[in-house]
Amino acid sequence: MFFDFGIKDIVDIVLVAIMLFYIYRLMKESRSLNVFMGILVFIVLWLVVSQILEMRLLGSIMDKLVSVGVIALIILFQDDIRKFLYNLGAHQRMQAFKRLFSSSDKRQNTEKVKQVIMPIVMSCMSMSKKKVGALIVIQRGTPLDDIVATGERIDATVSQRLIENLFFKNSPLHDGAMIIANQHIKAAGCILPVSHDLNIPKELGLRHRAALGITHESDCIAIVVSEETGSISVAIRSEFQLRLSAEKLESILTREMV
Repeated sequence: MFFDFGIKDIVDIVLVAIMLFYIYRLMKESRSLNVFMGILVFIVLWLVVSQILEMRLLGSIMDKLVSVGVIALIILFQDDIRKFLYNLGAHQRMQAFKRLFSSSDKRQNTEKVKQVIMPIVMSCMSMSKKKVGALIVIQRGTPLDDIVATGERIDATVSQRLIENLFFKNSPLHDGAMIIANQHIKAAGCILPVSHDLNIPKELGLRHRAALGITHESDCIAIVVSEETGSISVAIRSEFQLRLSAEKLESILTREMV
């Protein structure tokens, strides 16, 4: 045999394959697939020139390009890298590990959360019947201070009447998103990042894309009331749950927030 090939090498190849597949999927979602394929071609050429053909001059030039290229890629794809790291940290096992270090009073927090859920559910059902568009974002572990800064600060207790008034069609804040954090309405009229995922159904509008966009970047819950159909949707962890009833919405919020 020309070289030793053991279990460690198999594990190494499998891990690299998984990493490349995940990067491929990430680049495909961000519409940067051609860039990813170009990087792969360059890496293959670099390995052939420097390792197989052992061309010293060309190999040294490509080595320098690779070292500079890594920094350039970090700058170009900083949003995608942040999304990758967030998804890694938001994994269920990571969240379970994080809870071991949580010292908050869970029973007291549960009672406060339950007092917030019902006004949100009732206001969504009322706006759904009147076909009033709404976008409500509920902060969880990831702070949304940068999103709050784009809107008008309110810092008020969550109530059905206040939510409906803020999303009333003639209200100057009805087009933006409402941010709820720590059982308080922090701001309204906020601007959210819009998802460019091509798999989103075409019948879903800009509010749905904004809801999906914010769940790409944080662990929040985004509730959408459609202005066209009155249907209620929830986006969590970059996935939609559509056409929800009051009972289903309450069940989802209770499960995710408590």
